[in-house]
Amino acid sequence: MPEAAEQIIERLNCAGYEAYVVGGCVRDILIGRTPKDWDICTSASPVECERVFEGMSACRIVETGLQHGTVTLVMDHVPYEVTTYRADGSYSDHRHPDSVRFVHALREDLARRDFTVNAMAYHPKEGVQDYFGGQEDLRRGLIRCVGQASQRFDEDALRILRALRFASVYDFSIEEETDRAIRLLYETLSHVAEERIWQEMQKLLCGRGVERILMGYPEVICHILPELKPCMGFQQHNPWHHFSVYEHLAKSTAQVPPDTVLRLTMLFHDAGKPQAFTLDEKGVGHAYGHADYSVRLALSAMDRLHVDHKTRDRVLLLVRDHDLPMERNRKEMKRRLGKIGGEAFLQLMEVQRADALGKGTFNREEVERAHLERTNRLRELMDEHPCVTLKDLAVNGKDLLGVGIPAGKRIGKILDVLLEEVLDERVPNERESLLKEALFLYGKEEEV
Repeated sequence: MPEAAEQIIERLNCAGYEAYVVGGCVRDILIGRTPKDWDICTSASPVECERVFEGMSACRIVETGLQHGTVTLVMDHVPYEVTTYRADGSYSDHRHPDSVRFVHALREDLARRDFTVNAMAYHPKEGVQDYFGGQEDLRRGLIRCVGQASQRFDEDALRILRALRFASVYDFSIEEETDRAIRLLYETLSHVAEERIWQEMQKLLCGRGVERILMGYPEVICHILPELKPCMGFQQHNPWHHFSVYEHLAKSTAQVPPDTVLRLTMLFHDAGKPQAFTLDEKGVGHAYGHADYSVRLALSAMDRLHVDHKTRDRVLLLVRDHDLPMERNRKEMKRRLGKIGGEAFLQLMEVQRADALGKGTFNREEVERAHLERTNRLRELMDEHPCVTLKDLAVNGKDLLGVGIPAGKRIGKILDVLLEEVLDERVPNERESLLKEALFLYGKEEEV
């Protein structure tokens, strides 16, 4: 525990109040993770808390949520939220309590929290305070609501997605009553702001247990991502695909590294197949042009969820190109490198590897071997820093003007041809050779 957190607890204790670190930080300590945030609960009211820390030179007080009992103490530039023990009133909007009341018992405060693994407190001298079996659930790898699951989810619908997120991130199972309540109440997620849905969803997608959660709760996933609903149970009738479209999306999502762009790409890369689907005369299914449909569906979902533009644009690029044949030689690789850049090219290779593994019809060893060979070739090419764009050319428009080629559109046309010549390795990317070729091209143009 950080020294500043201990100081906060000790100062509150010395003033006659109880204080503990609480929630996610306790959970993370117990499973061997380093907490990102340290929250503290206390029997002191916000006014009493401020009084305790007034005049402390190393502490700055920020009144962040007094109506909910929260004061933020900034020590060594690190914020610590200190919240008074409280009990929540009714939740008329399925999201926020209509009112809160301050209480004096730690147990009553912990009883209002979402899951047992998040309802523990810790004191340096008293140890872990665990009234609801959180430590046992951590040992068992179980997500269980505190109290009655249906009540917890009816109070705050976001907890439904949080349950799936924690189960995915920690690769935990979901307890039976909690599972039943999720399946009964998932439609109440409509009451949750899309931004909050996305915050939870991207963590869920990057979890170790993502395949199990996507496969186990398709109705929940397709409620918040209705673009995927037509994929549920949609059979592909193709010898290269062993699974339905949705199953393929879930399985291939788990095959890429835990990166938001890659996992979101895999979740949508074949989403357009139901719209593009046809059966040939032999009864074999095809989905020609499905990438275009998938791009539109991915764009619709990401815009609704307010996904940042950088993530959105990269996902759309990868979804668009996911089904293109992979380049087989240096010249083709250089052209693709010039179009999308090295980072996107490497990501595209990860996407195509995961796509193959998610079909259930390819040998994993062969797929991995081919992927390693292609990525090694690409990395070797990138290490050479080849000329793949106009800005990489050893000459520019000013150089062409300097050798007597008049200004105008022909300058740009000649530079484009020079780049093609370099990409095809007919002319080296050297100033003298390029200027000689430019004059030759200009002469040919003049003759015409």
